[in-house]
Amino acid sequence: MNLKDDIKPISYIKTNAADMLKRVNETRNPIVITQNGEARAVLMDTGSYQSMISALGILKLMSQSEKEIDENLVSENDEVFGRIEKRLKNEI
Repeated sequence: MNLKDDIKPISYIKTNAADMLKRVNETRNPIVITQNGEARAVLMDTGSYQSMISALGILKLMSQSEKEIDENLVSENDEVFGRIEKRLKNEI
């Protein structure tokens, strides 16, 4: 992120929206949008946004898994696969 180029007031975004969209899609750098001198929003390309959402989902799963390990809510592989096989046999 280049602070000089990647932080813009909302008035600039309003008058240069197409250029800003082109820029974030080409550089994949987000632009921080300010209002009254305060950061209020971030403009980013959809690919980067999707990557960020996916990464957050993985981190959430890892956090949940660590919590389950700490609470001893885990099972051995053989036990899990045994339950799966039993269910599959009961469905046939």
